[in-house]
Order: sequence, then C-alpha cells, then structure tokens
Amino acid sequence: MNFRLMQISDYDSIYNLWINTPGMGLNSVDDSKEGIEKFLKRNPATCFVAEEDSKIVGVIMAGNDGRRGYIYHTAVLPEFRGKHVAKTLVENAMAALEKEGITKVALVVFEKDALAHLANTSGGDVRKCLNGVEMSTLAKIYTEGKIEISCRFSSGGIFPSKFG
Repeated sequence: MNFRLMQISDYDSIYNLWINTPGMGLNSVDDSKEGIEKFLKRNPATCFVAEEDSKIVGVIMAGNDGRRGYIYHTAVLPEFRGKHVAKTLVENAMAALEKEGITKVALVVFEKDALAHLANTSGGDVRKCLNGVEMSTLAKIYTEGKIEISCRFSSGGIFPSKFG
C-alpha cells in the first residue's frame, strides 16, 4: 500500500470513489475538477490518497483557514476497509495540519440523519463516522491534546460534537 499526496491528475479516480460512496455530499462547483484543483493549490500538503497496485483505494482531503483545519471527503473502497487505510490517511492529514500549526480540526460529515445514524450504528458512540472511517481512530491518535477534534454535520443544523 502506498500513501502519497493527492494530485489533480487523481481527480477522475477520486471522483469515481466519491460518487460510489453512500452518504458522500458532493456539489457541482466545489467538487468539480476546477474546484478541487483550487483546493489543492491552497492546501498542497494536506490531502492524501492510498494506492494499491496503482489503483486509488482511499482518499482524504484536509485543509485549513489558518486557524482551524477541516477534513472533507474521506472515503475508502469497501474491500479495503478494516485494513488501516483510513487510519493511515487520517494520521497523514493530521500530521500535515499539525506541521502547519493547526491545533483544531473539524470533520465535515454530509448526511441528513447523520447523528441518528451514528448513534444507531455505534451503540451511542458518536466517535464512529461514515464511509469506513472510525472517529475513535482520531481520538486514539490525538489524545495528547495537541489537536482538538470536532464533528460538523452539514445538513439538518446539527451542532458540532467534540471527540476524545
């Protein structure tokens, strides 16, 4: 398994992964090739892909506004879940954000009933997230208090929930 920085040439493979991931929130402007290229130019060292045999099997997009970091569009192919792909992507993104001086990170989750889904599928533990990434991964990696992690649910007006 190879983990590397995301490049705009990865767009078609990544977009295909995203549109085939249930619960992924995409829009035609920000998630267009031009929109992603703009994001990558602003955040060249914080977005990563996982490859197996030259095929992209996972992706994480992370960026910051100079004060707070954000994690978007994290997805792993179903057949690669449970193999630490998401964990390694998260570790890479968090380390890159920390290197840029970011101490607060918000995870953005798009799903109308995300809070209910998380509560139902995790036994009430909202440290589990959608698309094969468990929030407990984030809590375990960053329990030293270096980075504060919260979850922002983008639909339904749900307030952020703090993890860890």
